[in-house]
Amino acid sequence: MSPETQNTAVSQALEMGGPVTGEEEKIYVASQWQLMWWRFRKHKMAMVGGAILIIYYTLAIFCEFVAPHDPLKFDPKLVFVPPQKIHFRDEKGFRWPPFIYGIKQQIDPVSYRRTYVPDPEKRFTVTFFARGDPYKLWGLFQTNVHLIGTVSVDGKIGPLYLLGTDRMGRDMLSRLFYGARISLSIGLVGVFVSLILGILMGGFSGYYGGVFDTISQRLIEFLRSVPHLPLWMALSAAVPPFWSPVKVYFGITVVLSLIGWTGMARVVRGRFLALREEDFVMAARLAGSGEFRIVVRHMVPSFLSHIIASITIAIPNMILGETALSFIGVGLRPPVISWGVMLQEAQSLATVALAPWLLVPGLAVVVAVLCFNFLGDGVRDAADPYAR
Repeated sequence: MSPETQNTAVSQALEMGGPVTGEEEKIYVASQWQLMWWRFRKHKMAMVGGAILIIYYTLAIFCEFVAPHDPLKFDPKLVFVPPQKIHFRDEKGFRWPPFIYGIKQQIDPVSYRRTYVPDPEKRFTVTFFARGDPYKLWGLFQTNVHLIGTVSVDGKIGPLYLLGTDRMGRDMLSRLFYGARISLSIGLVGVFVSLILGILMGGFSGYYGGVFDTISQRLIEFLRSVPHLPLWMALSAAVPPFWSPVKVYFGITVVLSLIGWTGMARVVRGRFLALREEDFVMAARLAGSGEFRIVVRHMVPSFLSHIIASITIAIPNMILGETALSFIGVGLRPPVISWGVMLQEAQSLATVALAPWLLVPGLAVVVAVLCFNFLGDGVRDAADPYAR
């Protein structure tokens, strides 16, 4: 029995004066968050999107461990190497553990273009928890153990380029994992900042009204009337080029947040206009609560589920904003690794034609945005657990 049907049965039982037992009692005593979770589970695409995003953020958090190589390590002899294949069969049949062949370079006699083919004479066994390039996990723990790696019969570490290499011979898979940390975290940080600005500006605008409401709404209308991409470009161009990567990261985050708070402020203002006349707000005033406490402790929690739904929809906009700015060269810059910075390698049509695997970061962005949209749809539908 679905939560809606059970809730209807509980209401009918209460109206008729009958006892409430079993599943009906479970729905009757459930909290708002439990009802939201039961309704959210019915949205299959939201569940799938949430699971994929959990995998994304897990890989981003442990990117040093899951990356096969150092993302900044380059090899001029292995430029634009196509993705390697993992083999489970050899001339003797099925083989475990799997292996990969070495890489042999050839020159096309007609076009004189460098090509790479598997070298059957060299085999490297694919193993888990393999030794490789040294790194510091989260900048704290020094180690050289990677989730996956290769080793030859004589114990030498071999190449493992499952997504190929770029124009400098750097491993694309490792850079993809490191880029996920920047691109996905900038969405969370940016939305958090815009959330604070949106709740404060929209909340007090809707609660007090008057001159403050007029000024804030005209400011929001002005910011929303300007095309976002040119405005982002103008603000990003103000970031000094001599800043460190960390300062540039936070600078771009602030730039995205200064634009993204307007939508949240509009939503919060509309809700506050409706809530400020409610009985519980009047009761809080009569109890002696201050204005700030009424806003933060009483009014905001009353529509917290709607805020969560808005956040899940705003995060992909932040990710797309960072990717677009970095792609056109006014956002994050090398040596910082993000999906937008990686996509700079794919600006040339000739390069994409020769190395189509350089577009993999774009595919990662598309999947992340779709998953956030599915998750946002599910949370939005579950925000009102009593909806029919």
